[in-house]
Amino acid sequence: MADQQPTAVVIDAHVMQFLADSRRAAADGLTWAEFGGLMTALCRLCIETLDRVKTLSGPEKKAIALVAVAALFDAVAGKCVPLAAWPAWALLRPALRAFVLALASGAIESMIPMVRSST
Repeated sequence: MADQQPTAVVIDAHVMQFLADSRRAAADGLTWAEFGGLMTALCRLCIETLDRVKTLSGPEKKAIALVAVAALFDAVAGKCVPLAAWPAWALLRPALRAFVLALASGAIESMIPMVRSST
């Protein structure tokens, strides 16, 4: 499969499996450092998978990766928040989500050369 371009179904399956694994890992709670590790691993997975797609432009690939990171945030970021902090989380969540997506955007740009040189 290394020479074949992944299809949207294959890409979606990879991301959905990653999200399912992340939900299981976060079942008993998660630290923000662990969330950062998950985000980095997901960005790497997206770069490795989407880099083989020749029919999409770079910005389109990045947008798909950011949608995946947003799905990760929505799925598990709440597990990083102690129960007592949930009232503040309700207020801060939208801003923190935007911040995480901005971080992921920069991380993707920084990781592309490293991922390409290692594959």
